[in-house]
Amino acid sequence: MPRLEEHCWSCSCARSIDKESKKLSTWLTRRAGAAMSSLNSLLGLAYGTLASNQGRSLIRRSLVLFTVGAFLALVLNLLQIQRNVTLFPDEVIATIFSSAWWVPPCCGTAAAVVGLLYPCIDSHLGEPHKFKREWASVMRCIAVFVGINHASAKLDFANNVQLSLTLAALSLGLWWTFDRSRSGLGLGITIAFLATLITQFLVYNGVYQYTSPDFLYIRSWLPCIFFSGGVTVGNIGRQLAMGPTEKVHAD
Repeated sequence: MPRLEEHCWSCSCARSIDKESKKLSTWLTRRAGAAMSSLNSLLGLAYGTLASNQGRSLIRRSLVLFTVGAFLALVLNLLQIQRNVTLFPDEVIATIFSSAWWVPPCCGTAAAVVGLLYPCIDSHLGEPHKFKREWASVMRCIAVFVGINHASAKLDFANNVQLSLTLAALSLGLWWTFDRSRSGLGLGITIAFLATLITQFLVYNGVYQYTSPDFLYIRSWLPCIFFSGGVTVGNIGRQLAMGPTEKVHAD
């Protein structure tokens, strides 16, 4: 008799366990199906966005901004190395043209992000930027930015404080001449702050170094370069984001 009761108890437990396992498997199947459905919806939405005109325009603008940023980074980096302002370890560079191979791609990616962010912020704030919206003004802005970088490498001042103040005045003059927007000023300052922190982190870890650093392992005028670079790339991104209707109206 005890054996029969034990047998019946084990059978009831087995049935309950089977029911629980079936419920668990059913729940897991439903959850997996829901996850796959959500994933398919997201992929379809992403594909539709990329296939739309807006998606293609976003890709084209990203590629143009990446190319411009990588090219400017290469030219300006070679200028700094030529003036012996930036030094890279011997194992990092073999010749001047292969120096810091990672700098142009990183700067190109940053330029794409910044150039896409500027018109997005303008649209979010409801303040479309309409000051000097033509390619001639953008090209002059690029020329002034290159000139500021050239000045940072070529001009000799009595001390770095004078150089930093001069470049700060030139950078603010660039913003006032080609931008004059609150969003451009705020984003430029934010970009300068974040880029300086990243540069300090890289220099502190020995990725590269600056000759005669005067502010926590880096040159004190570097935020001015990042600020003017952010304003310049932002103007390029804004100009690329303009539609045909806006261009006709601006002209």
